[in-house]
Amino acid sequence: MATQQHIVSSYDKELEHLNETIMRMGGIAGSQLDQAMKSVLKRDSAMAKEVVESDYKVDDLEHEVATFTVRLLALRQPMAVDLRNIVAALKISSDIERIADYASNVAKRSIALSRFPEIKLVRTLPLMGRQVQQMFKDVLDAYAQRNAAKAMQVWGSDEEVDEMYTSLFRELLTYMMEDPRSITVCTLLLFMGKNLERAGDHITNISENIYFLVHGKPVYQDRPKFEESYYRVMKQAEDNAATESGKIAKKGAKKAPRKKSTKK
Repeated sequence: MATQQHIVSSYDKELEHLNETIMRMGGIAGSQLDQAMKSVLKRDSAMAKEVVESDYKVDDLEHEVATFTVRLLALRQPMAVDLRNIVAALKISSDIERIADYASNVAKRSIALSRFPEIKLVRTLPLMGRQVQQMFKDVLDAYAQRNAAKAMQVWGSDEEVDEMYTSLFRELLTYMMEDPRSITVCTLLLFMGKNLERAGDHITNISENIYFLVHGKPVYQDRPKFEESYYRVMKQAEDNAATESGKIAKKGAKKAPRKKSTKK
């Protein structure tokens, strides 16, 4: 009897260690995401380099989770909620690792952006960063609390990130069409936005895995997605650019001095 209790106690400690490792991964990835956005706003290349150089920490923890879960599956042969706990941890660790990679990508592009003259950042990018950071914090809380309802709230908020990305795409496309000299900078900002949008998708994955962990069944609803044709966005940006160009041309024509006649 004592031996059986010891085995159960040891198993519980192993599951607890697995959950703690996931939370540690999330903490590091969340910090990287925060530092990456700060490096963009502050044009701080040193901070961005720290984010890039620390990416290995999350990679190492993901490898640790993978090795540990395989060991648990082989030695413990878990069932029901214990099995879901282990499988969910394995999947969630992969999503967290990808989120950390996207944070690193934002930091790399921040370094490139700092080499150009300072420009006024588009308003949408910092908003996207804050939204994704809050979603990530909330989904980690939901995992720690095994709160499926909270996870689904995060799941539903991904549509806002998609909408912000479409707005960012439209805004930057308009800038590039109005002033071709801004293409390089706008492209860097657009890549950052895409990295944040993809991070939001991985947070949505985590939400679905938490739901599965708690309820033992997948989320059957279609993911909330903000649908807007990119062709329509590009056409609108083209029209806006043409309108602005027309205004500038008319303004220039009004200011242009009339040539004096040379006839006598």
